[in-house]
Amino acid sequence: MVELQIINKVLKDKDTSLLDLNDITRDYFNQYQEEYDYIMEHKQEYGNVPDLETFIAKFQDFDVVNVSESTEYLVNTFREEYLYSQSVPVLTKMAELLQTDAYEAVDYLKAKIPELKIAGAVKGTDIISQAKERLEEWKETKDNQDTHFIASGFEEIDNDLGGWHKGEELVVLFARTGQGKSWVLIKMLEHAWKVYHARVGLLEPEMSPNKTGYRFDTVHQHISSQALYRGEDVQGYEKYINKLVDNETPFYVAHPRDFQKKVTVSKLKSWCESNKLDILAIDGISYLQDERGKRGDNKTTQLTNISEDLMQLSIDLKIPVLVVVQSNREGTINEDLQLENIRDSDGIAYNASIVLSIQQKEEGLQIQNVKARNSKVGIKWVYAWDTDRGTFDYIPNPEKGKEDEEKSEDLRRRYHDKEEEEY
Repeated sequence: MVELQIINKVLKDKDTSLLDLNDITRDYFNQYQEEYDYIMEHKQEYGNVPDLETFIAKFQDFDVVNVSESTEYLVNTFREEYLYSQSVPVLTKMAELLQTDAYEAVDYLKAKIPELKIAGAVKGTDIISQAKERLEEWKETKDNQDTHFIASGFEEIDNDLGGWHKGEELVVLFARTGQGKSWVLIKMLEHAWKVYHARVGLLEPEMSPNKTGYRFDTVHQHISSQALYRGEDVQGYEKYINKLVDNETPFYVAHPRDFQKKVTVSKLKSWCESNKLDILAIDGISYLQDERGKRGDNKTTQLTNISEDLMQLSIDLKIPVLVVVQSNREGTINEDLQLENIRDSDGIAYNASIVLSIQQKEEGLQIQNVKARNSKVGIKWVYAWDTDRGTFDYIPNPEKGKEDEEKSEDLRRRYHDKEEEEY
């Protein structure tokens, strides 16, 4: 009944503001979608709502009723009816799933919740009246930068980009196969754990926790990774391990099989919350499954949904999220990778706040920012990468000015001072 009343009120008032201001779209109508379409198409083509006679000529069976209720009443009632109609089949399906698999039932409900959003008036945020809040946030950030940012572990990169923000930060690392992106990721996470005492969570689909642990040991202590893998004698390794286990800050590594059949952003969010993680990393976004798309969606659409959900996770939990993705094979090995080289890239590139490409060049391991929120695009950093000892030594860029290099050197000193202080 309320659908009919809303259509009648729009026609009587010759005004669609009831629909526009309350974000009422076609999807919210069950019986009067064609009528809604006709009104909106007429307005788009002619600039106004059709008069009642024209409308009745088109829809001869339409019931003209007197509407005395207020707009507020109509909208609230509409919301209730819509929520009921959408919720019943979802809850019925969930009840059925609970009989066989509780995990699947919960995942199903989490995936459906975004679809149950109700039309409501769009107000937005008045950034003028909110100015004092920004001032207080800025003061807090200025006085306590370590509580708002986590450095990447690459001093020169942080000098240009400022590190990872602890909220609204989706960082994408991409490269071709075998270019060292997983090693770069481990280096970043190890630094966050060591210097910032960050509780790390890493989804690692391609390596066992022990092998990942060996890589951590290599980066952390510069121990030969090959020697560890082969079980060779490594001086001081046992002493190092005995000291390491006394550290109270965890570094969690999970495999997709740990997430009961499939990995979704909802499950990752629960993992972060239950372990109070300060940073989340995913070594391969292709292992995540889209939980709100439709059957038959292509890979690009699926990854767009996933990257949107990961950014929302970062916002909700106020933690940075680092994701490793594969590049496509377009272009030559010597060409610098660009955003379009990210496999199934459109959505990932758009939703990311920072995108870094990783390539092995003749001069060393090149990391380049191809997208950054507060920095010019195209900055390159080159490192001499010792794959066995896990070290990344910066190679100064001759194209950089003396002043920039002095800034970088100053930052390196501060990095090393902080490392000695914190660990």
